[in-house]
Amino acid sequence: MSQSIPATTSQANPDALAACEGCLSRRAFVSQAVLAAAAAALAACGGGADATAPSTIGATIRVSDYPALANVGGVALASVNGASLAIVRTSTTQFLALSRVCPHEAGRIDPVSSGFLCQKHGARFDATGTWTGGQRTSSMRAYPTSYDASTGVLSIG
Repeated sequence: MSQSIPATTSQANPDALAACEGCLSRRAFVSQAVLAAAAAALAACGGGADATAPSTIGATIRVSDYPALANVGGVALASVNGASLAIVRTSTTQFLALSRVCPHEAGRIDPVSSGFLCQKHGARFDATGTWTGGQRTSSMRAYPTSYDASTGVLSIG
């Protein structure tokens, strides 16, 4: 058997009200629900640029292990220390290392003929990782690189 609580407290059964001590009032419930909804909405907006791209990589790769990097303009996709990277050969001795995590909402960025494209919301980036259109966001996170031509090793910061 359930007891109903009257709409006005002047008619309230004292036993029913006592059983509800510690219950949220309607005002408190609505206030907490609104705060929870606002927190969820803010979380959905994303944490800003590079929300999930690592800040550093700290690893090396052998360029010869990536045939796409044999020529200037080549792009190789690599997982380095758990980070998904696009490595671009920009000259015979220079490389770019770009995170493939979209700074908008952590979607996957893939190479396309004109540069890179986020598969989640369509953000477009040129071959250097600079945002060029589509979903507004910042440029791709770039990591410092250093190439030792004598050993063929690329260090990624």
